[in-house]
Amino acid sequence: MSSEPFTIKWGILATGGIAKTFCKDLLTDPASRGVSDVRHEIVAVASSSSADRAAGFIKDIDGPASAKTYGSYAELVADANVDIIYVATPHSHHFQNTMLCLEAGKNVLCEKAFTVTATQAKKLVETAKAKNLFLMEAVWTRYFPLSIKIRELIQSGAIGNVYRTTADLSLNKNADNGSLSFDDTNRMVNVDLAGGALLDLGIYSLTWVFQTLYHTQPEAVKEAPQVVASINTYTTGADEQTAVICRFPGHKRMGIATTSLRVGTDPDGHQSGGPAIRIQGSKGEIQVMHPAYQPRQYKVVKADGGGTVEVVDCPIPKDPKRDWGHGMFWEADECARCLRDGKKESASMPWSESIVIMETMEAALTQGGIKYPEVITSDSYDANSPLNTGNK
Repeated sequence: MSSEPFTIKWGILATGGIAKTFCKDLLTDPASRGVSDVRHEIVAVASSSSADRAAGFIKDIDGPASAKTYGSYAELVADANVDIIYVATPHSHHFQNTMLCLEAGKNVLCEKAFTVTATQAKKLVETAKAKNLFLMEAVWTRYFPLSIKIRELIQSGAIGNVYRTTADLSLNKNADNGSLSFDDTNRMVNVDLAGGALLDLGIYSLTWVFQTLYHTQPEAVKEAPQVVASINTYTTGADEQTAVICRFPGHKRMGIATTSLRVGTDPDGHQSGGPAIRIQGSKGEIQVMHPAYQPRQYKVVKADGGGTVEVVDCPIPKDPKRDWGHGMFWEADECARCLRDGKKESASMPWSESIVIMETMEAALTQGGIKYPEVITSDSYDANSPLNTGNK
């Protein structure tokens, strides 16, 4: 085996805030997180509006001057130097944008939520299979060492048989007039962008329900949940507060995922509200501190009558040269290793699980009466869709 790290060449589709965060993590030195087997290069960036915007993005992240800059997604997917494309658009655009990449023969890391509907998710998987391409939903939290350790603790029986997980990710976005503190066009509440608490925030609550209660089930007896949900709707038609109960009757497990734009998981920002996630078993529980998307501490509380509590801090390493480290580099490392090893899906976020989670969220939204426009729920691929071209 070569001692040289495997290099993966990234193309970046879209230039918003999440793309900026991800790319700054790509640019960190892998050695700062103890990684020596893979490395990352940003070789191309595309904005749907102009090449100048892509060039400004590269400058903002202090990225490589050698990176190509494109004013259309079609140009990016045609770049032969790109190994994999990171789709960083709003989830309303994920199906069309990811299909554009797959149809061009590109491997894809697509931001979560994977799609707007489960049918769209299934079609992406079918296309990736047919074209023998790597595809992964960018649920970055799953690749944190903290998350991996907690899954190992569950499977080792450290807290006995696990029966219940409660998980919350909520942000207090109240305005003084009773509305929320952003404009109705904001992606968080704009139904044209598939906005709402569940797809934007609640997916992290569900991530914890699924990685603790579903992912840890033996493959031979894998059981998708029965879903009951309740939703409060915002004036835009998006969900502002959602609760989802996932019942796994065959395993006697239950997960409760909650999310809100009205109240905060951590009201004062000092962990005073208690754990964001509680994973409860017959011999104790694991508590994970807020925020659910970027956890840095967990506690193991044993039901031994002795008050045994183990507190484990898991800081996110920073590159001292760039003073940056957000935690998205771990999912990028997973992509690199999968491509190096010829894998088409990640064992930690397999296609089947992305589909089941989309089915769960779709069931919840349907029960709550949430409806999105047909242009973003259609599973008919169109390379010339305004979602791909940026045209109105």
